[in-house]
Amino acid sequence: MKDLAEQSRAYRRTTRTLADGREIIYFDDTPDAPPRTAEDTRDLPESQPRSEVRRDPLTGERVAIASHRQTRTYKPPADLCPLCPSTPGRPTEIPESSYDVVVFENRFPSLAENVPDTPSTVDGMPMVELAPGRGRCEVVCFTSDHSSSFGQLSAQRVRTVVDVWADRTEALNAVPGVEHVFPFENRGEEIGVTLSHPHGQIYGYPFVTPRTELMQKVAKDHLEATGRPVMGDVLAAERAAGTRVVAEGEHWTAFVPAAARWPVQVHLVPHRQVPDLPALTDAERDDFAHLYLEVLRRLDGLYDRPLPYIAGWHQAPARTGRDLAWLHLEVFSVLRTADKLKYLAGSESGAGVWINDATPEQIAERLRG
Repeated sequence: MKDLAEQSRAYRRTTRTLADGREIIYFDDTPDAPPRTAEDTRDLPESQPRSEVRRDPLTGERVAIASHRQTRTYKPPADLCPLCPSTPGRPTEIPESSYDVVVFENRFPSLAENVPDTPSTVDGMPMVELAPGRGRCEVVCFTSDHSSSFGQLSAQRVRTVVDVWADRTEALNAVPGVEHVFPFENRGEEIGVTLSHPHGQIYGYPFVTPRTELMQKVAKDHLEATGRPVMGDVLAAERAAGTRVVAEGEHWTAFVPAAARWPVQVHLVPHRQVPDLPALTDAERDDFAHLYLEVLRRLDGLYDRPLPYIAGWHQAPARTGRDLAWLHLEVFSVLRTADKLKYLAGSESGAGVWINDATPEQIAERLRG
């Protein structure tokens, strides 16, 4: 473990600018990686996103409106992938001819720092609050290999990605107006992925997301009632029972939550309460890299095919309730059998009441096997 930590901290960080002014950052963990000096030769107009955020007067939830995203790239062939390295005559979003891990501002962001001001309410509806969609959306490419996947990365590369997530969480937490940072990966067409290159995204929201608000309320109520963090009690109970545990490391445990809503769902939870990714120690980051690869191997083995999934980091808001949060990664899939999808029907989409066709204990047993 020590060798892995020493290697992963040796990455080189290089910041450059794309043709339309967006920031791109290279994180190189290959010892002989060339200096990142390539220029973006594309003739791109200056990015002018026009996102706004509206508050639903009936639920209090916020909805981001980003109509400029209708023209974003949609399922290009592999030889036209905008996330692959640039080649002579075919410049992409990454000007270099190779890379290890790279982060850049999304060309079609749901939220951006430079959006124009808006009125305070929707015209004719003073009960609908309106605000500019100010935040930040970044793309994270895990490898330059178009045909690879996160589960095929080396442990060293996964550790670098963890460091990148932590780097960007810390940076976005400091962006004025950003209240919550959410790194995530969507994988597979069944999930809705429109670019098949191995990549994830990081959203810096101008508000605390509804899911996090709810988890913080539950955590506060549990702490006031028992004096203990709710995730700590959940983790202790799951480890003691063992029936829903999928895999364990020295510092992390992966388990199917007892009230799983998805046909495949796993939580990866550190044994120590930390608010976010930057708070993880070197040893915890090392252990996560190995455990997550083991979990992904089991997920892909479930139906003997690459599993479509969403993996998202639940971490503390930038400025509120940080003492209540317990960092964890949630991975879930809509695939309920090898060839059947779980569709969100009336109960889930309309009423918000989830119905699972398998018990969490069955899901865990299949993943362990």
